[in-house]
Amino acid sequence: MRSRALKLLSTLGASAAVLAGAPSDAKACGGCFHGPSQNGDVITDHRMIFTITPQATTLYDEIEYSGDPQDFAWVLPIRGPVTVGLSSDVLFQTLDQATRTLIIPPALPACPSCPVCGYGSSGGSSGSSSGGSSGGGAEDAGGVNVIGQQTVGPYDTVQLQSTDPNALNNWLTANGYAVPSSVQSVIDAYVAEGFDFLAMRLQPGQGVSAMRPVRVTSPGAGLSLPLRMVSAGTGPTVGINLWVIGDGRYEPQNFASFIISPSDLVWDWNTDQSNYTTLRAQKEMAANDAAWQIESALQLATLQIETTVLDAQNDYLPIPASDGGADGGASAGETADQVRQDDLATLFPQQGLVWITRMRADLSHAALANDLALQASADQSSLSNIYFVTQSINAPTCPPLPPCVPCTGSSSGGVGVGGNGSGGTSGSSSGGSVGGGDDGGGSGSGFPGIFGSNDGVSASSGQGGGCSTAREDESGSGVPIALGALLAASLVIHRKKGRR
Repeated sequence: MRSRALKLLSTLGASAAVLAGAPSDAKACGGCFHGPSQNGDVITDHRMIFTITPQATTLYDEIEYSGDPQDFAWVLPIRGPVTVGLSSDVLFQTLDQATRTLIIPPALPACPSCPVCGYGSSGGSSGSSSGGSSGGGAEDAGGVNVIGQQTVGPYDTVQLQSTDPNALNNWLTANGYAVPSSVQSVIDAYVAEGFDFLAMRLQPGQGVSAMRPVRVTSPGAGLSLPLRMVSAGTGPTVGINLWVIGDGRYEPQNFASFIISPSDLVWDWNTDQSNYTTLRAQKEMAANDAAWQIESALQLATLQIETTVLDAQNDYLPIPASDGGADGGASAGETADQVRQDDLATLFPQQGLVWITRMRADLSHAALANDLALQASADQSSLSNIYFVTQSINAPTCPPLPPCVPCTGSSSGGVGVGGNGSGGTSGSSSGGSVGGGDDGGGSGSGFPGIFGSNDGVSASSGQGGGCSTAREDESGSGVPIALGALLAASLVIHRKKGRR
């Protein structure tokens, strides 16, 4: 099996059909049509970005699939003339990083330790930072109007209009778009509902390695994703990650939705994972794989996303002068930087704060019989992408505490010696201590360890196989004091020896 991500950005209310085989990086909002030599190619996942403003709507759709196709084409149902441009997968990477789920495990309880006597000023407490992080034309003889033609990068595109589904299917077939019989009924339905279509394919001589993300923008604010076209080319289920960028928080209107509460999460110390994925699968199963999870809803600065995109190297490619132009005409072309700037201007028409709602669904083939309608959420509060876990299982036990030697003298402070697994450095401002564990996997100096867990990224407290000597509210500021005391004591002993 071979899988690779390729992106197609399509208009809201557009769905794509990848025809005559799909490349590893094919993107389109719709279904994959396999040519006779492309047996076994299956769409496994979509990643989509909606940008919604009162003036225009743009959809980016990245398809991931298994198989090894050699060529492709697709058809997108659209509403009116659309604008087609090139983009880059850096947008998906940037949005994913900015909104990805972070799971923070709970802190382990502190293990007891023996004091090392004689070097504290008062108190003798031990502790440490826990390491956690609290795109009009002539009528075709077959009854199809070609309302626009354009070459965009490596793609030939044509916008079509017809009220006769048979005429449309005949046109597509005659022009090299091999529409399977199983998808013809879906196209028929969209024709009956008044949709136009954007047909796209690689230019002759262009291989799948020339494919680039495409951006398609339609006028007006559209809130519908035609999932009926998405059903083509998928298996029993298909995963969809969806980012909705607008002026508020969004949710499905005609699908069930759910959230996962941090209070339902349980951290397993044996596997360094939570039950986040398990809970999501259970909720999806209960809804017959016909529900969307609202993962997060955040207000982010457009500058945060733009800076990452502007700093990326070799992600955008130029459009040669011979490639551009409406109705097949030539244009001056664009540099890679101009393509980047155009893309960002389309993604964020205005600067400042934007809402980004992140949703996820694993939809059954039956659920794809209905288009997805979006609406403004009744709850317009933010939904964090950071999950703090408060429950845990299989916590490591503290090692037996050896007999402690009683302290003598007037000084009550001390240096704590941690048990197995405490590791790292601990200390408090009141007494100061240095913890020492056998496995070096302890609470460390307060920097979290990162573990891949479930869907999100789990930020572990960095604790090892033993117990932590940490308490969250202690900063470890006593470490310099303790070390200073140890150094001073060493000098005193050395001097005494020198006087003998």
